[in-house]
Amino acid sequence: MTEHLPELRNNGHAAEALSAADGGQSRGEQSTANAPDGGEQRLPADAVAILPVRNTLLFPTIVQPLGIGRERSIAAAQYAARTQSPIGVLLQRDPDLAEPGRADLYEIGTVGHVLRYLTAQDGGHHLIARGEQRFRVVEFLDGYPFLAARIERIEEPEGKGPEIEARTHQLRERATEALRLLPEPPAELLGAMQTIAEPTALADIVTSFLDLKVTEKQQILETFDLKARLDKVLWFLAYRLEVLRLSHDIGQQTRATMEGRQREHLLREQMRAIQKELGEADEQSTEVAELKEQAAKANLPEEVAKFVDKELKRLARMSEGAAEYSLVRTHLEWLIELPWNVETGAPIDIAEARKVLDEDHCGLEKVKRRILEYLAVRKLNPTGNAPILCFVGPPGVGKTSLGQSIARAMNRKFVRVSLGGVHDEAEIRGHRRTYVGALPGNIIQAIRKAGSRDCIMMLDEIDKLGRGIQGDPSAALLEVLDPAQNSTFRDNYLAQPFDLSQVMFIATANMLDTIPGPLLDRMEIIRLSGYTGAEKLEIARRYLIQRQREANGVTEEQCEITEAALLSLIRTYTREAGVRNLEREIGALLRHAAMRIAENPTLKIRIDADDIPAILGPPRFEAEQAQRTSMTGVATGLAWTPVGGDILFIEATRIPGNGRLILTGQLGDVMKESAQAALSLVKSKYETLGIKPEIFEKNDIHVHFPAGAIPKDGPSAGVALTVALASLLTGRVVNSEIAMTGEISLRGLVLPVGGIKEKVLAALHAGLKKVMLPARNRRDWDDIPEEAQKGLEFVWLETVDQAIGAALAERVEDVEVS
Repeated sequence: MTEHLPELRNNGHAAEALSAADGGQSRGEQSTANAPDGGEQRLPADAVAILPVRNTLLFPTIVQPLGIGRERSIAAAQYAARTQSPIGVLLQRDPDLAEPGRADLYEIGTVGHVLRYLTAQDGGHHLIARGEQRFRVVEFLDGYPFLAARIERIEEPEGKGPEIEARTHQLRERATEALRLLPEPPAELLGAMQTIAEPTALADIVTSFLDLKVTEKQQILETFDLKARLDKVLWFLAYRLEVLRLSHDIGQQTRATMEGRQREHLLREQMRAIQKELGEADEQSTEVAELKEQAAKANLPEEVAKFVDKELKRLARMSEGAAEYSLVRTHLEWLIELPWNVETGAPIDIAEARKVLDEDHCGLEKVKRRILEYLAVRKLNPTGNAPILCFVGPPGVGKTSLGQSIARAMNRKFVRVSLGGVHDEAEIRGHRRTYVGALPGNIIQAIRKAGSRDCIMMLDEIDKLGRGIQGDPSAALLEVLDPAQNSTFRDNYLAQPFDLSQVMFIATANMLDTIPGPLLDRMEIIRLSGYTGAEKLEIARRYLIQRQREANGVTEEQCEITEAALLSLIRTYTREAGVRNLEREIGALLRHAAMRIAENPTLKIRIDADDIPAILGPPRFEAEQAQRTSMTGVATGLAWTPVGGDILFIEATRIPGNGRLILTGQLGDVMKESAQAALSLVKSKYETLGIKPEIFEKNDIHVHFPAGAIPKDGPSAGVALTVALASLLTGRVVNSEIAMTGEISLRGLVLPVGGIKEKVLAALHAGLKKVMLPARNRRDWDDIPEEAQKGLEFVWLETVDQAIGAALAERVEDVEVS
C-alpha cells in the first residue's frame, strides 16, 4: 500500500477535476459540454463502447483517471463523451499487446461514466471516469470505429447478515490501520473509510487502493458473491498490513539504533573528558598502553618499530566503535607478537644428533648420514645459506618423523604446514588488510605458533599443491624457499619484510613429477625408499607395538606379540614400502586382545603366527609367482610406483591371425612402444632362438598386463616383454624364481632404469630368488639394502641374449605353425 501513496494523491486531484467538471472548465481542457456531435451511428441501448486497459482497473464508485493512446480507445472515449453514454472498461490479458482482439480481453469489467475528457498540451488524451457497475460481455459488435459490445449489467448483492457485517467491520479496521501506517496518509481517504456503510463499496474502494497485481484485482472484480469477495480482500489486506508493520518496525529500529549510536558516542566523549580531568584512563587507553608496552619489549626491527609506533598513535585517535578500530588493533597484535629476533636453538651437537636419529628411526643410514652432514655444515657456518631439504619417498617411510627428529636433535621448535590441496596464493603470502577477515599466510602463522624465527618448518605434501583462479601457490613458494631472497620475505597482510633465512625448511613429497621445475631446483632431494623385512621387524619391535599398546590401553604384561606373528604380518598381510599398514594390523591384534582383557582382566594373551588368521582373516598376499609362470609366455617384471616397488606379470599368447600385435592392460604410449620394440627384437633373432618365421605371419600375438584397472607406463619392462615373447614363441618356460627390469634397444642392448632399490625390495618381499638388472645400474649397488644383497642373486645384463639365456628353461613344448 505504501507504493500507492502517489496514486492516492492523484485521486485527490481527480476529485478536484470532478469539481471542475461540475462548475467550470480549465485552460487547455475540452469539457464534455463542448464536444462536437459527430452524428455518427449510435450504439444500441444495451451496448457500450469498450475501452481496453493494460495495468489498471476501474471499480464501481471509484473516480479513476485513465490515459489513452490507441486510436480505437480514443474513438471509444470521444464517443462516450459526446453522447453522454457509459463506457465499458475491460482489462486485457497480455499487457504487451498493442492492439488486443476480442479474445485478448477479460469478459468481466466495469461500466463507467465519463466525467471529463482531456486533451493535454503534449497531445496526450486522458479520461476521468467514475465506476458505476460490474458487467459481463454478451457479444462484441462490428461496424464501429472502436470496440463495442452488448453487455449484461451485474447487480450487487445485498450486504446484510451478521457474517457480512463482521467482515465489513474487520475490513474497515484493517484498512484504517494500514492507512495510518503510511508516512503521509490522505485525510480524505481516512474519513471515507469511516463513513462508507455499504460493504460492496468498501470492498471495491479498498481493493482499488491496495498494492496488488492487476490480475489479482481482476479476480476480486470477478467475485460476485459478497462474502467470498470480502474474504479475498481481507486476505490480501492482511498480507500488505503485515508488510507495512514490519517496514514500520524496521524504520523505528533503525532510527533508534542511529540515535543510540549518537548518544553512545556523545556519552563516550564526555566520559573521556571526565576521566582526563580525573587523571584516569578508559579501556581503550589501557589497551593502547598495553600494546605500546608489548611493542617496547618485542625488540622490533627499526623499520617495523616506526610503523608500529605510527599505527599506535592512529589507534589512540580512533573511536572504539569505529569499523577500522578492530582491524588496526589486530594488525598491530600480529606485528608485535611475531618473533622478529627470538631464537631458541642451542649449539648443534653432532654426536647427540646421531643418537637422536638412531633412537627415532631404524635403517635409513644414507638419509641419516646426509642429515648429519647438513647439521655439521650449519654448526661450522651458522650464517651460510643452507640448502632446502626435500624428503621424497612412499607413504609411511618416516618423512614427517624425520623432521621431528631433526628438530629434537637441534633443540628447536617444530611446526608443520600442510600444502596438500592448497590452491590459493594467499595461503602462502597472506591476504591484504583491505579484505574482510584478512590473515597472514600459513608461513607467518606457523612462525608465530613456533615462537621463534629459527624453527624447523616442515612443508608437508609439497607435490600436491594445486593451482586455481586465485593464483599459483608454488610460485609464491619460490621466494620462501630461496636462501638468497627469503631474508626479506614480504607477507601481504604484514606489509613488512620478515627474515626467513634462519628457518630450516624441510619439504616432503611422494613423487617429484608434479613439483614445478623452478621450485624443485631450489631443493636438495633426499630419497627415502622402502624398508626391508628385517627393518620392518625391528621398527615393529621398537616403536609400533609400544605405540599401539598405549593407544589401546594394553600393557606389555597383558599382551605379547611374538616375532613369528610379526613376520607373518609383514610377509602375508602387508605389502608396502613403509610401515603404516603394518601398524594398523598390529593395532587390530591389540584391539582384539583388549576386548578379551576387558571381559577378563586377569587374562594374559600371547599372539602367535597361528592365531593371526582367526583375528585378521586369511592371508592377503602369497607367493604367486610360481603358478603365474608355470606356462610359456609369462614373465615377472619389476615396477616402480609412488608407494614403492612392485612385481609386474606380463602374459603373452598367440592366436591364428595375420601378424598383429594386440596390447591390453591400460598401457601408456612408452610401454606400447617397448612392446613393439621387443617383438621386433625377437623377430630379428628368430634363427638364434629357433623360431619358424611362418609363426609371425600366421598368428596374432596378444600381450596382456594383469591388474588392468591400474595405468602402466615406462620403458623398464622391455627386458620382461622380450623374455615373455621369446618364451611364447620357443615353448620354453620362464624360471619362476626370477624377476627382471631394464630398457631394451633394437640392437639388443639393455639400458639402465630408475627405482632400482624399490624394485629389488619388491622382489625380496615377493619371495623371489634371482633378479636381473641392467649392468649399467651397478652404480646403484650401494643403495640396495644389505639384506637384499645377501637374500637375492643378481644377474647384470649387457644384452637381451643374456636375459633370454638366464631366464628361459629347457623347451617344454613344441611350437607349431598354426
